[in-house]
Amino acid sequence: MESYECQIPGLQCISEGLAEPPPRSLSKRLKLALRRHLSPRQERALKTHSNNLVDWFSRLTHRGNKSSAPVAHPTAPSLKAGDLVRVRSGGEIQATLNHWRQLKGCTFMPEMEQYCGTVQRVLKPMERFVDERDLRVKKCKGIILLEGLHCQGAADFGRCDRSCFFFWRQEWLEKME
Repeated sequence: MESYECQIPGLQCISEGLAEPPPRSLSKRLKLALRRHLSPRQERALKTHSNNLVDWFSRLTHRGNKSSAPVAHPTAPSLKAGDLVRVRSGGEIQATLNHWRQLKGCTFMPEMEQYCGTVQRVLKPMERFVDERDLRVKKCKGIILLEGLHCQGAADFGRCDRSCFFFWRQEWLEKME
């Protein structure tokens, strides 16, 4: 059986179940199954409920509280194309994330950690994007694209050649003077 790294050439084999999937841990398989079988609305509701459950359990056992509504950095001045920004440290960003590694629905991917503490240039702030999960154009606020910072494939899914921009929350960025 042939294994395909890119989704387009192997799409027919994958859809027919002939391609061998890359090995995944049980937790990664569970996350992927939930993503594939839940609508975006159901996924958000599940994440909200699970955050509340984890917060309740943390308070019950007196083991630190990682809030589902994280305390974000004060709103940065509006960023525009060409501005220089410093990506905050990993610790500062982690403090803003909920149990799903998200801030206001935007996930901080492990692949983004290598850019923590670096100085980058703003490509542009985003106002809308196509969400491929439900094929809708969605409006957004506080999402920034940085020049040249592209995803080279996520650990959860393997190699991908699309080179999508990472979505950065403005709370994770500090404007340079």
